[in-house]
Amino acid sequence: MIRHLIAAAALLAPVPALAQSQQEALDARYDRALAAGYKALFLCSAIANAERAGANRTPESVMQWELTGIQAPLDGIVGELPYEIRRPDPEGQIEQVSVKWADDVLPRIADHDSQRGCRLLPIAGMQPPARATRPQSPPPSNAAVAPAAGVLATAMSAGLAGDYGEGTRTTAVLVQRDGRVLGELYAEDFGPDVPQRTWSVAKSIAATVIGAAVQRGEAEIGDSAGLGHGFTDGRSQITVDHLLRMASGRYSDTPGNRTDPLYFGGATVGERAATWPLIHAPGTVYRYANNDTLMAVKAIEDTFEQHPPAEFFARLGMYDTVAETDWQGNYILSSQVWSTARDLAALGQLYLDGGVWNGERLLPEDWAAYVSSPSGPQPDGDFGYGAGFWLFNKSEGVPTDTFAAMGNRGQYVVIVPSREVVIVRRGEDPPGSRFDIAAFTRDVLAALDN
Repeated sequence: MIRHLIAAAALLAPVPALAQSQQEALDARYDRALAAGYKALFLCSAIANAERAGANRTPESVMQWELTGIQAPLDGIVGELPYEIRRPDPEGQIEQVSVKWADDVLPRIADHDSQRGCRLLPIAGMQPPARATRPQSPPPSNAAVAPAAGVLATAMSAGLAGDYGEGTRTTAVLVQRDGRVLGELYAEDFGPDVPQRTWSVAKSIAATVIGAAVQRGEAEIGDSAGLGHGFTDGRSQITVDHLLRMASGRYSDTPGNRTDPLYFGGATVGERAATWPLIHAPGTVYRYANNDTLMAVKAIEDTFEQHPPAEFFARLGMYDTVAETDWQGNYILSSQVWSTARDLAALGQLYLDGGVWNGERLLPEDWAAYVSSPSGPQPDGDFGYGAGFWLFNKSEGVPTDTFAAMGNRGQYVVIVPSREVVIVRRGEDPPGSRFDIAAFTRDVLAALDN
């Protein structure tokens, strides 16, 4: 009895200080590696994708916007890490960005391709083979910024000024009706040809790319997504539809299923997203998870050789949109897409036009209804969920058919079919600050009535 009590006491005893300090040291080192990857990737993507679109960003601008107000503890590390931007030709494209984070290991490296953006190499990864030289994309349209007028201008200015959430930082607002831009406003350092990371707006882009594959007859949403290890593995019952509706039933370790090892650590999609175990029957429980979108895209990857996302973007005139990949070439369409407000408005317009663009059907006839239907298990909170899109079916004063693409740091593409309106808001909101997109949508729609 005494022996058992002693053993139990030992189990409850505090972890020795040496073990605690060792773990703290490991965590601190890993955080520095993640922060360096974050900095390398954002400097590379923000600057190179802007230059690809015919615009300019400086490292100082990226530090002020994309690299300020990020999650702890990375926010306290990124500013101190030295970086180098390498261009073989001083007037040419960025080849890579490196960020030093420790004296005894190689720097974190993001390397660049003008058509597929920047990819982050693994921690302590060696220099990869050079990517093939590719021509730059078409030059920017140079279309003048469309100024809003009257009450709409007032509502949009309030959105840019931060009136819809304390501490929010808006970089762009755009309102489009019947396919025509009624007004657009941009913060300093931004403009119609400056792409920003879409964050989880990319999930809606992923759902759209999958819809295009369904329209071509290359995929079915009811098909198995190919997870698991054969028919005896319950994960083999997970369909593309389950994944798009965040209802795979797979375990995820944090709300939202943080994927820092993939996004900032240089891991691959296969390493981080494919192997999570099943804990609920597919289709029964809602759990927002980056891994579900990543695996939905993985399920149609065989179509990308003939129909890469860039081809789809080009059909919509989204020339300034870049879908980036991990270092093995797997698309990170849960977050890592860079796009402009105008390009995202074109995406919204595709849904208003029933999936038809310039007379060509790109999406199935019922795809807009599919992605905006709450037919799967639903989240708690102020918004419902469809298939890759959020729903405003709980938002007072907003038409119930409204649905939206939403992303971290305040990225929104709001689609209002009954009003033929698309509203885009881009931001770099810090943690704890939230832009009230429902209120902004109400005010913009009210302004359009005046």
